Amino acid sequence: MIVVVGTGIVGTHVAELLRQREHEVRSVSHNTINEVSPEETEVVVLAHAGHHERVARRFLQHGCSVVSVGDDSKDVLSLLDLQSDALSAGRTLIVGAACSPGLSGLLVDYLGAKFDEYDEIHVAVHGTAGPQCAHQHHRALSGTALGWHDDEWLKRPAGSGRELCWFPEPIGSRDCYRADLADALLLKHSFSHANRISARVSATRRDRILGRLPMLIPPHIEGDMGAVRVELRGVKNGQRTVEIAGAAHPMGHIAGAVAAATAHEIIQRAGTEGAFAPGVFGLGAEEIPNAAIFKTVLNSGVRVQQFYGVH
Repeated sequence: MIVVVGTGIVGTHVAELLRQREHEVRSVSHNTINEVSPEETEVVVLAHAGHHERVARRFLQHGCSVVSVGDDSKDVLSLLDLQSDALSAGRTLIVGAACSPGLSGLLVDYLGAKFDEYDEIHVAVHGTAGPQCAHQHHRALSGTALGWHDDEWLKRPAGSGRELCWFPEPIGSRDCYRADLADALLLKHSFSHANRISARVSATRRDRILGRLPMLIPPHIEGDMGAVRVELRGVKNGQRTVEIAGAAHPMGHIAGAVAAATAHEIIQRAGTEGAFAPGVFGLGAEEIPNAAIFKTVLNSGVRVQQFYGVH
């Protein structure tokens, strides 16, 4: 059985997709998670608001694999520290299985196959999946942004470093800024060879000014249309080149599709030669069947577009 913790936009979409694939699914709220018996559970998808580390640890120790959609950088660091718990239990913990992080890691894996070698990863994201995601986006513009640059972490004020990024239509061009995002941490964890990694989020002038204040305008209950964009730079056929791909879709649907596809593949591969390796991973890591997860995401209706340039 797969247990989905969280009954918001993302959790509801995860449960719907898994039921469509004929999995036995139980949906619970964060407040009723203690009523779930780990002994009857194979995989737990954590799609609720707040930190996931404590719940993930509990289920790992009881022999369940865990998929977390959380994108809070502090919580992601805590989840990555559960490596010994996952190895002791012989189970898998997937961290950041949403849009960014999540689909971003799958796109890096997809684009990376086009290079002889690549050393730069740059991610930008636009939009939120729901009220809790909107609050996280708001907080991200008031913290400290991390970026990996030539073998060291750079710390910069969130809201700085404006860059005009072009997303797939209908989003188009948006000003994007450094932010307190988990993507850089997870991408470095999954693609340790990269020399430069950055993650930015779209923001208006108002977003940046109000980022250090309490959120004054209530977010959209249903989330909104969003997009993610991944740019890789490296060498192909002896020449320096760039590859770009992205997706524009309701953010809650992207996050739900990635989390559901990850849980589906864990169940499908259990007990086979292609089973997920025990340990803690972000999507895109070489130990994960990224191509299979990516294909399942696409089959869920998420459309990925690649930029080929113009003449």
